[in-house]
Amino acid sequence: MKLFLAVFMLLCASVGWTADQPIAPPTAVLKGEVLEAKDVGTYTYLRLKTAEGETWAAVGKAPLKKGAKVTIENAMVMTNFESKALKKTFPKIVFGTLAGTGPGSEMSAAHAGVPKSEFVGDVKVPKASGPDARTVAEVITKSAELKDKTVLIRGKVVKYSASIMGKNWIHLRDGSGSAAEKTDDLLVTTTDQTKVGDVVVVKGVVHADKDFGSGYAYKVLLEEATLQK
Repeated sequence: MKLFLAVFMLLCASVGWTADQPIAPPTAVLKGEVLEAKDVGTYTYLRLKTAEGETWAAVGKAPLKKGAKVTIENAMVMTNFESKALKKTFPKIVFGTLAGTGPGSEMSAAHAGVPKSEFVGDVKVPKASGPDARTVAEVITKSAELKDKTVLIRGKVVKYSASIMGKNWIHLRDGSGSAAEKTDDLLVTTTDQTKVGDVVVVKGVVHADKDFGSGYAYKVLLEEATLQK
């Protein structure tokens, strides 16, 4: 639930929510039939026909068409919500996640059927320079020592998953570490963009023991990262 609320607040901020707009406590689920769907950025606004009448809802972007039956979980009602993108104020709108597409499920869907590494070939990248510079293996093996500290890493992007939970997910390798010991591949989250095969320098904060649900738990990862010019 805490993870959902964090994602929910990110969604609200991205579509123009301000803190003085009231939010009702979360309800269990909202079920309805899609009467209208509007994609705005990475989100979809839905006009729904429900047992209680028509209502608007907003969820993560989804390919929904008129007539589709949907179930929205973790439903939170907001009143007098203004969408600047749609130039419309909703007297009442429900924010939530489509059933089966919550934060953990979104991770699962994005990774389903994708090999661990999309880059095939040997990786050998020189270590970044500076007092905060570390190799991939150093960050993983010294995660307890480096926890909550900022580090600088140069590596090759071997896997890239865009726009999951408001972030881009990058797997970096630099030739250090061991595949057998799982010390050769570091997960990085960022809002910056890149692509598989790029050699990048990233600066971020080392976090440990993060669990995003649906089996996606990481002993160490680099978050709040930025790609250095």
